[in-house]
Amino acid sequence: MTDAAALPGQPRGGVLSGPATPRAVNVLAPNPSAMTLDGTNTWILSEPDSDLAVVVDPGPLEERHLRNVVDTAEKSGKRIALTLLTHGHPDHAEGAARFAELTGTRVRALDPALRLGDEGLAAGNVVTVGGLELRVVPTPGHTADSLSFHLPADRAVLTGDTILGRGTTVVAHPEGRLGDYLDSLRRLRSLAVDDGVHTVLPGHGPVLEDAQGAVEFYLAHRAHRLAQVETAVEDGYRTPAEVVAHVYADVDRSLWPAAELSVRAQMDYLEEHGLI
Repeated sequence: MTDAAALPGQPRGGVLSGPATPRAVNVLAPNPSAMTLDGTNTWILSEPDSDLAVVVDPGPLEERHLRNVVDTAEKSGKRIALTLLTHGHPDHAEGAARFAELTGTRVRALDPALRLGDEGLAAGNVVTVGGLELRVVPTPGHTADSLSFHLPADRAVLTGDTILGRGTTVVAHPEGRLGDYLDSLRRLRSLAVDDGVHTVLPGHGPVLEDAQGAVEFYLAHRAHRLAQVETAVEDGYRTPAEVVAHVYADVDRSLWPAAELSVRAQMDYLEEHGLI
């Protein structure tokens, strides 16, 4: 058995649902798949002595899950006062409107189409609820509207799909842009190095105890894949499908359609930089 401490980011073992830091509790959505790992992590955030809470990513439109999130907060003496979204993919945001009905909350997001209420989210915003402070960090790349939330009091960052608790993130053409994603990873590395963030609270998978290690692994992985794609094109593999069959031969074939979209994003990046 592999020691978790030896894995990228030092993933935390044990049950995924439940307390993760003094201010963060995870309620795992029942939507496991190859793309969502164990399911979507719905985060309840609050100061320990406050009766107000923020929920990040209510998850899919699954009534039992949404009510479970409300019940989990209420059992700990918390009232949900605000809903935030890391991005608009259905496994994170589809249940937001129904969740807003259940809780009477506004929904704040970068994408105006996902908001319920007048306030959105933008780089540099600081969200405060019941003494809790969250800093909005723009992390586009996986999607154009992807955000992360820095939780300074716990030296933690909620990363949505920008960094996962296991494996790596798909940056898929056309909504995914690799150049933006690499910039976002560097921004998260700065949070780890300059701001002391050590815990990653991801949108899927286990909590990571080594934020900098996770980011460095992601950057190295992307550099390696880019080099492979560049070499494949130079060797005559011209279409994304041809490159996938050559470069991703070790990946489950059921994931090749997603890999092909990822390769298209990588080829776009290489073309933009004059490398192919």
